[in-house]
Amino acid sequence: MNQHIPGKPAGEPAPEQPAANPSRRWVKLLAGLVSLLILGISAYVVAKTLASINWADLRIAIQKTSMEQFAIASVFALLSFLAWTGYDYLAVRQLGLNVRYRIAALAAFACYSIANTLGFALATGGTVRFWIYTQNHVPPRRVASLIVIASANYWLGSTFVLGAAMVLRSRELASIAHLHASVSLLIGVGMLLSLVAYVVWVSTAHRRMTIQGVTLELPGLKITLAQLAVGTIDILCASAVLYALLPEGHGLQFFTYAAIYQAASLLGIASNVPGGFGPFEATMLQAIPGVAAEALLASLLLFRVVYYLIPFLLGLALVGAHEALRHWKALRSAMRKADIGDESQPGL
Repeated sequence: MNQHIPGKPAGEPAPEQPAANPSRRWVKLLAGLVSLLILGISAYVVAKTLASINWADLRIAIQKTSMEQFAIASVFALLSFLAWTGYDYLAVRQLGLNVRYRIAALAAFACYSIANTLGFALATGGTVRFWIYTQNHVPPRRVASLIVIASANYWLGSTFVLGAAMVLRSRELASIAHLHASVSLLIGVGMLLSLVAYVVWVSTAHRRMTIQGVTLELPGLKITLAQLAVGTIDILCASAVLYALLPEGHGLQFFTYAAIYQAASLLGIASNVPGGFGPFEATMLQAIPGVAAEALLASLLLFRVVYYLIPFLLGLALVGAHEALRHWKALRSAMRKADIGDESQPGL
């Protein structure tokens, strides 16, 4: 029996649904296998580390972290959170939406603070963005476009940070990854050239792209460079949060460390684990030399508190406060209209 499609005469048969693309099915299967592989290796590394941990030394390492380290980490965390607001603000500008900066800032901070901790960004952060923007009269399809454009900031920044680090610190990174320095250099040059090619491509003409049925007009040169800058600032500041909390003696120059941090973050994203928990820690534990496992694990735990737990709680509080304020304004408006209606009634 043919199912009736709204807006189509009932007498006409519904069009047949296109068959699923076999290549897309294989890509999804391969992505799932890669995620499981990353998760399995990470679980092994973390379990092996935890088995050898002296818990008394871990507690002492946490206590040794100074207030100065916390203060520096907090400042860089705030700068990273500020960069998050730039993600949505640039997307709002690109789409020509009539949305104030404070709304874009709230949507961005709430989205990333919640999605970073809970994972499943489209289901968690995407829902938060959809809820906030549709309340401010942004059509759902435009919210979908905004999410895609805002995501470009992170990937542009990530490509630049990793590419530049692999070129400037090829020997250090190659030794950590057990590669030849020339391989690291070639990968870095390739990443930077692809980034330059993209910037030139969007600068020479109006470019459009269709993703999951949503057609986007890509930003031009000015907004693309702003996206690159905001994404780079976010990644470097986020890296600096953990760098400030690291114990003495790690011996890593910041730019080398930032590439390790970003590679660990990307592995966390690829694993689809909430907050990248496990793959991120496993990568850092393996890649940072000359530091006791207890001291490094203490820094990673404190980093989770500063950059994940506190923003998550603050994001929930801001969303709750925003919703309470919205309901209060609606109630006050209804009460005012009721008072005006009572005054307009003739006396009995």
